Amino acid sequence: MKTKINKPQKVNIVTLGCSKNLVDSEVLMKQIELNGIQIVHDSNDTDAKTVIINTCGFINDAKEESVNMILDFAKAKENGIIDNLFVMGCLSERYKQELEKEIPNVNAYFGSDNIKEIIESLQIDYKKDLLGKRHITTPDHYAYLKISEGCNRKCSFCAIPLMRGKHISKPIESIIYEAEQLVNNGVKEILLIAQDLSYYGFDIYKQCKLAELLEKLAKINGLEWIRLHYVYPADFPEEVIQVIKKHKNICNYIDIPLQHISDNMLKIMRRGNSKKQTLALISKFREQIPEIAIRTTLLVGHPGETEDDFEELKTFVKETRFDRLGVFTFSNEEDTHTFINYEDDIPEKVKNSRMEELMEIQKEISLEVNRLKVQKSYKVIIDRREGNYFFGRTEYDSPEVDNEVLINTGNEEIKIGEFYNVIITYASEYDLYGEINN
Repeated sequence: MKTKINKPQKVNIVTLGCSKNLVDSEVLMKQIELNGIQIVHDSNDTDAKTVIINTCGFINDAKEESVNMILDFAKAKENGIIDNLFVMGCLSERYKQELEKEIPNVNAYFGSDNIKEIIESLQIDYKKDLLGKRHITTPDHYAYLKISEGCNRKCSFCAIPLMRGKHISKPIESIIYEAEQLVNNGVKEILLIAQDLSYYGFDIYKQCKLAELLEKLAKINGLEWIRLHYVYPADFPEEVIQVIKKHKNICNYIDIPLQHISDNMLKIMRRGNSKKQTLALISKFREQIPEIAIRTTLLVGHPGETEDDFEELKTFVKETRFDRLGVFTFSNEEDTHTFINYEDDIPEKVKNSRMEELMEIQKEISLEVNRLKVQKSYKVIIDRREGNYFFGRTEYDSPEVDNEVLINTGNEEIKIGEFYNVIITYASEYDLYGEINN
């Protein structure tokens, strides 16, 4: 640490990146809060003289956002607006030496797993026995629950293992305890997150334990929705499908990043599966749970992607008709397999064009899928009120990334965090409109 600081009175935590980062920030915030220090999150509150930035280092855009945020607060420190600036997370895990050299006006840089060291740098006490204790920053009725860290996969393009290390599962008992604590504090929906849910348990139980974990979570009284994010398609534990089907409080929703469909690209990307296996898995989902909503992400512009590969991907999207779809363009991340072995030879213009073309296809699909919901009734949880509308979600939609259901504020009896039966009256490409069905 560059300078010794006195115990702060107020700390501002700024979180960038994914929901896994958000959970890390929430754990850190609870540690600070229990030392009698006021905390704010993602705030421009200049009364907070100590700032901690939790960075993302996933792709170029995320890294640029993180660097710019550090520069902004470093300037604020230089101008005397804040006194102390700390940086943590994936970016500083991977580029600590470079950051220290380029942006020296930071008290200290930390990695992704250095909460104890951050606490000690603030001159406050680290609390050891805080399993399941977090300062929840999401609305009171839902929370993310991280069941593992790191990743053992060897995808050619991904730098996550370089930043987060190998896969480390949390014990089932710890996860259940944390989930029970969340529910006791009013959480009704838990979103299970990890870099790879499909690998859960292999490191400590020598077999996948995702299905067993879901069985136990489903029995927690008061937990109305359980949602799965980021299951890996290769070696997917198919017994999970039956567990989803069995329990009403496990959402008919799955987030399974496929990245591509052509065998050529799946091999280059080192995804560990084939087109045939991918199609068979999607068929199993839909045959056994016809109402399931499948969310996926695709990656275009990876070295080796030919026009034929892209045409195959387009056909796949058109025929599969995903409920939710996101598309990324390839970012050449240092020290990854692709960075070392391939030339990033597809122009950015082509990458962006391919992304836009896929999203246009998906836009039409999304509209058609949404229109099928009109005049049907769905269980909806209300997340917030904004302007003339309450905003909610069905079990087929995850916060921040998926459709929302908009209900006119004329229904004043509506309460945030409660469930309602809602009749859908109108559908657009990415939103639904509805009325309370009493």
